[in-house]
Amino acid sequence: MLTQIVTFLIFFAVIGCILYGRRLIKTEKVDAVFGNPERALGGTHWVIVGSSFLLLVWLYYSWDIAKGFYPKSANELCQVAKVNDSLLGLKYQFPINERELKSTSQIKQENRNLALISNEIQNSGDLNDQQKTILVDFVNRTNQLIPLLTNEDLLENETKQEINNITGKINLLTENFQKPDYPFETKQELNERLKAANEEGGWGITKVNAGSGSIENTIEVPLIPATNRGLKFHTAAQELNLISDEFFKLRNHNPEFKNRIKEIKDEIKVYRKDLNDSEEVASTYAKNIVKIARRIEFASIYPPNALDAMQNAIVKFDNAQIKIQGGLRFIDIFLFPAGTIVASGPSCSEQGSGRWLPKPSDTFNKFILMSKPSVGYKDIPLLWIKMVDISYMVGFILPDWIADILPGEYPVHNKDGTVKQNFKGAVLKFVTGEFKLLKLPVPYGHIWDSFMRVFLGLILGIIIGVPLGLFMGLNRFAKGFFDPLIELYRPVPPLAWAPLIISVLGIDNTGKIFLLFMVSLSIMIISARAGASGTQLSKIHAAHSLGASKKQILRHVIFPNSLPEILTGIRVAVGMCWGTLVAAEFLAGTTGIGFVENVAKKYFQYEVIWITIFIMGMLGLLFDVTLRKLIDKYIPWRGKG
Repeated sequence: MLTQIVTFLIFFAVIGCILYGRRLIKTEKVDAVFGNPERALGGTHWVIVGSSFLLLVWLYYSWDIAKGFYPKSANELCQVAKVNDSLLGLKYQFPINERELKSTSQIKQENRNLALISNEIQNSGDLNDQQKTILVDFVNRTNQLIPLLTNEDLLENETKQEINNITGKINLLTENFQKPDYPFETKQELNERLKAANEEGGWGITKVNAGSGSIENTIEVPLIPATNRGLKFHTAAQELNLISDEFFKLRNHNPEFKNRIKEIKDEIKVYRKDLNDSEEVASTYAKNIVKIARRIEFASIYPPNALDAMQNAIVKFDNAQIKIQGGLRFIDIFLFPAGTIVASGPSCSEQGSGRWLPKPSDTFNKFILMSKPSVGYKDIPLLWIKMVDISYMVGFILPDWIADILPGEYPVHNKDGTVKQNFKGAVLKFVTGEFKLLKLPVPYGHIWDSFMRVFLGLILGIIIGVPLGLFMGLNRFAKGFFDPLIELYRPVPPLAWAPLIISVLGIDNTGKIFLLFMVSLSIMIISARAGASGTQLSKIHAAHSLGASKKQILRHVIFPNSLPEILTGIRVAVGMCWGTLVAAEFLAGTTGIGFVENVAKKYFQYEVIWITIFIMGMLGLLFDVTLRKLIDKYIPWRGKG
């Protein structure tokens, strides 16, 4: 129901915004000339159209629209796929989906193989004339086996009768299949089937273990028929499997063929036994001739018109099952783009864009489950709130050496086994957080861990990189001294540093934050240096002429003029930090978005992978939108001369 509502809202939003935009173009007076950035401001309705278009494409190509409007369509297509899978082997024997009879193809192939081996024997320099004569005779006699199978006069009555029986079964199935009450299910059987279908769940349902609270699995396509039409195809597929097995067990082996092939195999066996070790080439050719004879023996080769009635019966059933599908075929064509539901034996799966592109409804459902602390992902939620004592935060922020530098000694226990606290000991307990005060709500989870790593790495890079960049842009010594150091490590990809930094600093937050600090530091230094060195001299001269000091020039002229470059550098650094963090969490980590994606990749959990991608995109967008607002507020002159 939710998918249907969202789909309708998207259509109305797109149509409404397009009509509003067209009306706005006609009524709005635009004074700005072409190229003026003012012409690009506003346009919220086009943002809605673009976002709605992306969501609509996702809904359509993930087959969520099909799931929302026709929730049982995948189950019915699964049963149809079972029929097509059962028919595939039978149809393969006839010029239905192929260009020619399977018998014709096999005969042509074995004739080519026999001609090729005969030519190799005659032109071989490793065989004497006697060996060539014997081997060519074996080839010719093997070639003469094929007419014994294709001659209608040699086809046994028993084989004819079995072919007619199989054809009759197909015709009977076609007749029954078209009846409304097929497969003649009793009321009790109907209730049991519907109960089993309900217990199995729907299309793409996520199961949660009630005991552990962990996500168990997602049913890709329900297998038990949930509708009468689905049951009809399911039962027909089972009957077709039995018919197909019966046909492929059948062999067109008349007595003369059996005698001839037995003679050839026995004679070749004796011939190879009499050969010595120096006659390995002749033995190999004889062995290959036996292989061809065996392929002819086990091939389904029949006289050219012996299976015409069976072919007509299969075509008749195929037409009937296509007709019975009815509107399901149009659902498959229009609502299952770039693929369909396919069957492999008794199981079914999505084949196409719906397989690797998770449905928004399933993705949202799994996101909610992974956000709950009772479910989470690897026992940790994506994002939640927990109550943490202030002492924990104090102990995390304050270093222990604050207590160490105080005069005096830490308390020592008395001879009665008690410890009397002193001022130095009390300070140590305070800086290590060993006290109880009050609890505050604090976010935690995979998203929060990744967010804080990026935020801390970025902040450290800004705090150190911006002053150093400004210093390098204004001072010859700073530029000459630090430039080689920066340019030495800046071109190296962050992932090249990751193994070394993680090995030295460990797999906890310290190594990851330091790696992100290295990434953001070089970007911020380059941005700040470019901003400082790009300040217009006329503004600096004007400030000098007005009697400004160096600090005033730096604060009121150089730094404001560097802000556009600095903020642009921060936007670039955010993207680089996210990419580096995910890779670092791939390499080593027990929490974070990259860790979640890495584990999901191993178990082919496509919904989880797309959730992580969406989260990274949204967090990156959050950073970027925040920076845009800062740019608009604090440097409104940017791009205006």
